[in-house]
This record gives sequence, structure tokens and C-alpha cells, in this order.
Amino acid sequence: MGAFLDKPKTEKHNEGGVGNKLRYGLSSMQGWRVEMEDAHTAVVSIPYLKDWSFFAVFDGHAGARVSAICAEELLEHITQNEAFRGKPDVTDGTEIQPSIEDVFAGIKRGFLNLDEKMRALPEVVSGEDKSGSTAVCSIVSPKHIFFANCGDSRAVLCRNGRCAFATTDHKPVNPIEKERIQNAGGSVMIQRVNGSLAVSRALGDFEYKNVEGKGPCEQLVSPEPEVFVEERNPDDQFLVLACDGIWDVMSNDELCAFIEHRMKITSSLEEVCNQVVDTCLLKGSRDNMSIVLIAFEGAPTVTEEAVKRERELDEKIEAKVKEILEREPREHQDIGYVLHSVADELHDQFPPGGGFQCKKTLIESTYHKLRPNEEQDDDLA
Repeated sequence: MGAFLDKPKTEKHNEGGVGNKLRYGLSSMQGWRVEMEDAHTAVVSIPYLKDWSFFAVFDGHAGARVSAICAEELLEHITQNEAFRGKPDVTDGTEIQPSIEDVFAGIKRGFLNLDEKMRALPEVVSGEDKSGSTAVCSIVSPKHIFFANCGDSRAVLCRNGRCAFATTDHKPVNPIEKERIQNAGGSVMIQRVNGSLAVSRALGDFEYKNVEGKGPCEQLVSPEPEVFVEERNPDDQFLVLACDGIWDVMSNDELCAFIEHRMKITSSLEEVCNQVVDTCLLKGSRDNMSIVLIAFEGAPTVTEEAVKRERELDEKIEAKVKEILEREPREHQDIGYVLHSVADELHDQFPPGGGFQCKKTLIESTYHKLRPNEEQDDDLA
């Protein structure tokens, strides 16, 4: 189930890019886990389909081998199998333009082919590597957004300021998942497959895929993705792919609201992603965290009004910390008391979705500026 460090590792990996009228940024952070097992893929222009893009997040467990292979090879397995490539369509130019049915079939075939290939790896055959990985990915074509999900990483689409679509997590307690597990001779205990694995679909995890007489999608753990499609819409603002380290502490609506708010204050998508990751850490996430943010042409842009409101809020927070320290007796001037007081007294003024946690660092830095001799061992939880 994973071990934890005494102190979280907060160094971040960032990437960003532009193409096909899309912008993307990403952030990943190890956090409290002893190992970084997440991986990701961001390809703005897919080979042979230059105006199509691919993004994915992979959340590894019991090791990082499977998630790393998925990040390197899943796109190729999807786009290079015959089901995906479909038939030439001269009406769309010289490139082969797969139909929606081709894409659906190709994605599923790609997941199953990659899983089959990884099963034959020497370290898997020997039992040395027992790792697995969830996978959530999106293919953005000129007319459609395709989603594929296998496990409990999640994708959400924000349109017109609200969550318009979200993938469904594959948890062992879900009725359809539980039925498959039981039909394969397994059980669901403490919300886990055989009391051990917290997801019911994943790539890898081959010790859960050895039931004789059952196909690859009928095993205790299935590598089959659920695939969805949404038509592109002028009101599309942004798309988020993230592992459960994010979703453990933020709902779909909270994350959409927070990102929309931050995009009006900074044009850097990497910075927005970093703020999400930092806020989730302060909200109590104990897992690795990875997020990919894809902005469409209708995405929010920086406004002077939003920047001004943010500056005024920061000034109000700083003034509130000073006020509390001036009015309270010495025994009520520890950092914990000040944090709770600011959170309570300004509760309805913090950025939507982020809560006071997205301003916790500012509160702490203001406190230590005014009380420089106080011990700086703030609690992250």
C-alpha cells in the first residue's frame, strides 16, 4: 500500500508546449511517498495525424516499471494497430483519418496489446517485478475529444465554467467491477481486490490476471479501458488529466473552479499546475501527484480585475495576520491558532476550490515575518 517519508519531497517536474491551437502544462511531485511512481505523456502532434494530440497520466503502484513503459509505448500501441488506423479517407486530405469507431476500437486494442507485451517481460515472468499502473488519456482531434480510463486516475472537461464531463473511477466496490472480480473467483474486502489492490482495472498487476478459462477482460483486474467521446465545442475551456493524489482531496467541481480562477491570474499553465499540486499537498494528499492541464482556445485569460482582486486578498490576509497578533494574548499567538483564525474569519474570501490551503504559505510567511523568532516547524497536514 506504500510507505511514507518523514517529510514530503516538494520538488516538481514541469513541462509545457503549444500546438494544434492547444496549450498544455504539467506538474508532477513525489510528495510523501518513498518513491515516485507516476509517469506522463504529452504529444501535441501525433505522428501521421499531425492535427491530433495525445496526453496521458499513469499512476504506478508496487513499482514504477509499468507506468514508465506505458508513458513510452501506449500511444504507439494505440495509433499503430490496424483497428485505429482505419481506412484512408480522401475527403480529409492525404492523411488517414480514423472514424470514431476506429478510435474506440484502436484504443482498446492498444491497451490490451501493451498489457500482453508487458506480461512477457523477463522481470515480470520471473516475478521480480509485480508493478501495475492506472492510465487515463485523451486524444484531441480537430472535431472530438476522446477519453480512455483504466483505474482511478481521472479526466475532467471544463466547459462554460463547469465540469461538463468526467471519467468514472474503477474501484472494486463498483457493482460492475465487483461482479467481474467475484466471477473470476476473487473477493472485495476493505474496498480492495482480495483485500489488497485498491483499483479494479490497471495495466500490469499480472498476479491478478491468471484465472484459467477467463479472457484478459474477465480477470480479477482488467486492462480494458472505458472509452468516451465528446464533440469539440467553442465553449470548451480546458481539460485536466490527474492521478488520484489530486482527486483524493479535490472534487471535479472544486478543481475546475480553482483552475479557472488561477488562469485569470497567470498565463503560465505550469504555474497553475504547481499551485494545484501545492494546494492538494496542503489539503492532506499523501500520494504522488501528477496533473496535465490542456487549454483550448476558449480558456480563461489573465484579467486586470482578477489580478487586482488577488492582490487585494493577499493584502487583506497579511493585515489579518497582523491584527490577530496584535489583539490576542501571547498564548494565542502560535502559528496553529493564527492559521485557524485567518481561515475562520476570511472563510468566504479564499479562491474557489482552493480554500484557505491555497493561501496557507502566505499566512505562514507573514506570520514568520512578524514573529521571526518563532520555530518554523509548520504542520503540512
